[in-house]
Amino acid sequence: MKGRNYEKVEKLFQRCLMKILNIDLWKTYLHYIKEAKGSLPSYREKMAQAYDFALDKIGMDIMSYQIWADYINFLKSVEAVGSYAENQRISAVRKVYQRGCINPMINIDILWKEYCAYENSINPLIAKKMAEDRGRDYMNARRVAKEYELITKGLNRNSVSVPPQNNPEEAKQVEMWKKYIQWEKNNPLRTEDHATITKRVMFAYEQCLLCLGYHPDIWYEAALFLEQSSKLLTEKGDQNAGKLFADEAATVYERAITTLLKKNILLHFAYADFEEGRMKYEKVHSIYKKLIQINEQDPTLVYVQYMKFARRAEGIKTARSVFKLAREDGRTKYHVYVAAALMEYYCSKDKSVTYKIFELGLKKYGHTPEYAQAYIDYMSHLNEDNNTRVLINKVLSSGLLTAENSSEIWRKFLEFESNVGDLASVISVEKRRNLMMDKLKEFEGKETALIIDRYRYMDLYPCDTTELRALGYQQPVTQTFMSSSTEAGMAAPNANVVEEESVKKPAYPKPDTTQMLPFKPKKVLSTEAHTVPGGVFPPPPVASHLITLMPPPACFNGPFVIIDKFIEQLKDMKLPDAPPQFEHHVNGDTKMDPGTALSVEHASGKKRKIATGDSRNESDDEDGPAVPPIHDIYRSRQQKRVK
Repeated sequence: MKGRNYEKVEKLFQRCLMKILNIDLWKTYLHYIKEAKGSLPSYREKMAQAYDFALDKIGMDIMSYQIWADYINFLKSVEAVGSYAENQRISAVRKVYQRGCINPMINIDILWKEYCAYENSINPLIAKKMAEDRGRDYMNARRVAKEYELITKGLNRNSVSVPPQNNPEEAKQVEMWKKYIQWEKNNPLRTEDHATITKRVMFAYEQCLLCLGYHPDIWYEAALFLEQSSKLLTEKGDQNAGKLFADEAATVYERAITTLLKKNILLHFAYADFEEGRMKYEKVHSIYKKLIQINEQDPTLVYVQYMKFARRAEGIKTARSVFKLAREDGRTKYHVYVAAALMEYYCSKDKSVTYKIFELGLKKYGHTPEYAQAYIDYMSHLNEDNNTRVLINKVLSSGLLTAENSSEIWRKFLEFESNVGDLASVISVEKRRNLMMDKLKEFEGKETALIIDRYRYMDLYPCDTTELRALGYQQPVTQTFMSSSTEAGMAAPNANVVEEESVKKPAYPKPDTTQMLPFKPKKVLSTEAHTVPGGVFPPPPVASHLITLMPPPACFNGPFVIIDKFIEQLKDMKLPDAPPQFEHHVNGDTKMDPGTALSVEHASGKKRKIATGDSRNESDDEDGPAVPPIHDIYRSRQQKRVK
C-alpha cells in the first residue's frame, strides 16, 4: 500500500480477507478502500458497500466499535441536497446506530450516548420514544458486552497457529477458547433467532481457528455445530436456512482437509460420513480416493473404512472391488484381509468366501502372529473343533513363526483344548509347547509357571499375585494391553487381588510426617517471624503475645548487645553483699549516680520531682508542692507581656 501497488494488494485481500476474521486486517482493508477508491466518482457507494461488508463479517468482534463509529461519521459527512436526500441520510445513519447499539462490544455505552444525542438534534419529540424503544435491547447488549469482555480476557488472539505442542500454555489457551465458544452456544443474548446464535457461534469458531488451526477437534466441532443447526432449522420448516448451514458445514470440512490438515485421517472420515448422510456418494468416493493417494501414510485403515462405506451405500460387490484395490496396494497390512473376510461372513453370510479370503491372507501374512490369531478366533467362533485344530497345527508347523511370535498361538491352543478337549490332549499340547519354550531363555527353569495357563480363566488365576510373581509367570499380551496399571510381564490381578495385596504389604518404619516442617522460605521477614531451618513459622502463642507488647525492631538503632558475651559477663560478675555506699560531700549532702537514683526511685515506687535550678534544694519529701525554678525564662516573658 505504501508503494501504491494496488493490484497486488487486491490479490492479497482476495486470498485472505474472507478466511481471516481479524479486526486489524479488516481495518486495513477499509483504509485501502479509502486510499485507492477516493478519486473515483463512485467512491461514496463503494465506501458504503465496504463498510456494510466489513460490519457483516467482523461487526460482532468485541473491538469493532471504531468501525461502527467511522461508518457513522462517513454517513454524516455525505452531502445531501434536498429534503429527500436529507431524509435518506438520516435514515441510513439511524439504521447503523440502531444496529450498533444492540451489538455487544467495548464502548457500546459511548455509541448509545451518541445515538441519543443524534436523535435529539433531529427531533427532540421523537428522540425519547426512540430511546425507550431501543433501550431494553441496548441494556441487554451492554450486559452481554461486559460478560463478553470478561470471558475473552486472557485470549491471545495474535498467536500463530502451529501444530499441537502439548504444553501448559497451549492447554490453557485451548481451554479458554472452548470456554468462550461454549458461552456463545449458551445464547447470552437470549434471542429466539437460531440463525443469529449460529452466526455468533461460528464467528467464535473462526476466531479460534486463527490461533488453533492445527487442532482437528476445533474443525470437527465447528462442522458438527453447523450440521446440528441445519437439522434443527429443517425440523422447524426452514428448508433454505437448513440447506445453507449444511453447505457451510461441508465448506468447513473442505477448508480443513485442503489447508492445514491435508493428512488428517479423522477429518476425512468425518467429512465422508457427513456427505454420506446427505446421499452424495460420488463425493464420498472422491474423499476416500484422495486420502488413499497420500503416499506418506499407511492406507490400511482408509481401505477398511472405504470397504464399509461401499458395502453400506452400494452393496457387497462394490466393497469387493475396493478390497481388490487394497490387495493390489503394496502399502496395506493384514487388517484389510481380516476386515474383508469378516464382512463377507456377517453381511453376505457366505462362509466359503470368508474361508478363501483368510487362506489368501495366510499365504501373505503367515509370519504375522496377529493375523493368525484373528483367523483362529474366527474358526473358534464357528464351533468347528477339528478345523480349528487343523488350522492351529498348520500355523505352528509352517515354520513361518518364530518361537517368540508363536507363544501367544500356543497359549490359545492350550486354552482351546482346555475348553473342548480331554485331559490327554491338554497334556499333549503342554508338552509340545514346553519343547518350544525350552528354546527361549526367559522360560528356562519355569516349568511350574507354564502350567498356570491350563487352569486360568479370563482374569482368574490359581495363585495370588505374589505367588505369580515369585513363579515368574508372564501375562498374555492381550491382558497386558487391557490392564495398563499392571507391570509388564506380570499377571493382571483383579480388584480383589490388588486390595488383598495392599493389605498384606509388610509394614516398614515410616517417618512421622506430622512433625515435619514444610519448606517456607521468605525474603522479607515480619516482626513476629520465627526463623527455623526450612522456613519461617509463627512463634508459640506466649512468645507471640510478648512480641506484640514490645516495640518493633526499627525503633532501636543501637548499640546492639552481643548476647553470648553479655551472658558470660553476667556469669563472671560478683555482686557485693552490702548495698553500695554513697559519697558524702563536705556540706553533708550525699550524691549518687543518675542510673542508681532512677533504679531506687522505681524500686520505691516514688515519682520524680521537677528539677530546680539549685540541686541543693532537693528534698526527699514528694508530697510538697512543686517549686518553679528561680530563673524561669518562660514566666518572665509572660510577665513582661502582661505589663
